[in-house]
Amino acid sequence: MDSCEFWIPGICRTCKIIVLGDAGVGKTSLTHLYCTGRFPEKTDSTIGVDFRERLLQVGCEKIKVQLWDTAGQERFRKCMVQHYYRNVHAVVFVYDVTNVASFRSLPLWMEECQQHLLGPDVPRVLVANKADLVTTRVASTIEQARHLAEVHSMPFYLFSAKGGSREQVDAIFSKLVQQISRQRGKKTEAVRCIKLTPKANTVEEKKEKGICNC
Repeated sequence: MDSCEFWIPGICRTCKIIVLGDAGVGKTSLTHLYCTGRFPEKTDSTIGVDFRERLLQVGCEKIKVQLWDTAGQERFRKCMVQHYYRNVHAVVFVYDVTNVASFRSLPLWMEECQQHLLGPDVPRVLVANKADLVTTRVASTIEQARHLAEVHSMPFYLFSAKGGSREQVDAIFSKLVQQISRQRGKKTEAVRCIKLTPKANTVEEKKEKGICNC
């Protein structure tokens, strides 16, 4: 059935995607590139939570994509964790290919995510950032990251926020948005089917059972 049937003109849905990873892995640059099409010349460390928005047209829907750029430092994250995990539609994990420690932190980020998100159907992806700085020394870590993503059924992207294009970063976030939109469509169809299901014990059924006083 055409998804346009459920589209209400003027309504803009919000899609909240949180970006997780250690400080300095390039989360701010990644979200900035997706929302503005430009790599920021200068970025400051994120304190608490910052978010950027981009308006998309997916099929017949207008979707406002909110990218929540979260602080990587424990002292900033601890007091905000409940806030930025609320009503999340998707998660992007990011690590720096030149920083082995940021890769080793990924299981901790995944565990935190698992503790605060409800339901296994929240889409997740893993981004290995700063691909322009890849050397033979870190190549093995990238293969480990691919394996980690495969184990957790996540798409894996080797990317460079500095050297990449907006089209390339679109492949990461816009595909997530499309997946979320499809999930919403299935839920809407399920609700519609429930509403259209005829109630039991109709007049005809009661007549057949001899319990109708009509």
